[in-house]
Amino acid sequence: MYWRVGFAWTRSCVVDLGQSQSFSSGLLGSDEQLSFYGYIIAYPLQDYGGIMSALGSDSWWRKTLYLTGGALLAAAAYLLHELLAIRKEEELDSKDAIILHQFSRPKSGVPSLSPFCLKMETYLRMVDLPYQNYFDGKLSPQGKMPWIEYNQEQVFGTEFIIDYLEERLGVSLNKSLTPQEKAVSRAITKMVEEHFYWTIAYCQWVDNLEETQKMLSVSGPLSDLLKWILSHLTGGIVKREMYGHGIGRFSEDEVYALMEKDMRTLATLLGDKKYLMGSKLSTVDAAVFSHLAPAMWTLPGTRPEHLIKGELINLAMYCERIRRRFWPEWFVDLEDFCYSDTSEDSSSKLADLGLYSRTDTFQDDTHTHTSQTHSPKDPLSPNSDPTGVSLYDSDMDTECSEMDKC
Repeated sequence: MYWRVGFAWTRSCVVDLGQSQSFSSGLLGSDEQLSFYGYIIAYPLQDYGGIMSALGSDSWWRKTLYLTGGALLAAAAYLLHELLAIRKEEELDSKDAIILHQFSRPKSGVPSLSPFCLKMETYLRMVDLPYQNYFDGKLSPQGKMPWIEYNQEQVFGTEFIIDYLEERLGVSLNKSLTPQEKAVSRAITKMVEEHFYWTIAYCQWVDNLEETQKMLSVSGPLSDLLKWILSHLTGGIVKREMYGHGIGRFSEDEVYALMEKDMRTLATLLGDKKYLMGSKLSTVDAAVFSHLAPAMWTLPGTRPEHLIKGELINLAMYCERIRRRFWPEWFVDLEDFCYSDTSEDSSSKLADLGLYSRTDTFQDDTHTHTSQTHSPKDPLSPNSDPTGVSLYDSDMDTECSEMDKC
């Protein structure tokens, strides 16, 4: 395959960016072949046919347009190459194994900037199904992430994936729910995924775009430029889709007002319960946790963060409870539930664990806590539920078990 993108410079040179074993200098009038792969190269350009003189005679704005357009084309081509080049170190075998295709890990320490990718991976951990992550950047035929492969079958969309796994593997988090509770659970899920999601996406990719850009995981000599292009492309897509949805036709204050109503609704539904549907996990918890996670950890200093870590503190404790139970390697410093990525310490970056499976997921939630439990004589504190157990206690032993209470 051979392709290249170049732009002309007034000082007689052409910069080519491409993927090839060799190329011909073409306009140089030489048959010399130069070999390269994936690098930016420059070579002298003779003024054949008056090309450079024509450029020199144009007005300054035309020159600026040529240079800017060429640079953007070069960067876009490099970005396209990076996104489409699938480097498979080993052939994937989906026989009796779940292959989860999703976006690459961001640099902020959270597992994913996509609530739906985080939802799917959290769900797999909740039902204790081994899986292997594959960060290939390949979208589903619907143009979405995530999607899975299992026994050479491909399933797209988180709702259809969950239905497929329940049917094929017999796993379910909703077995103990009544038909009425299942209906309420679905209503909450749809509110979160079809309405609340757009308000969070607006805050992440439109109102807080510069901070989000820093979290993107892009490497290479043009990483900063590619991050800028990718973040602004995503922001434009979000605004366009929000407008088509209808919520994007409102003002910024109105969008945030809708966000606050949704968050207050979730806080009221949760109340002082451990999980949304009671003392046991259900599928709705994976959806709600993944959509509240940005407010907790990827939107520092924003309105949703102030709300969840202030007046709606029960939602923050709910998120932390699930994080500590199912993401023990996702470590964050929860001093006053404040998120900060200003530290230069990179130890908080989430490792790519590849094949993942945890055990004891389905233990009864009434098991004895091993950390910071209250004796019957201990008085109930404002941070305790009616059983006398601190709301900050983890459901499993993690490195956070010794964390001081906020």
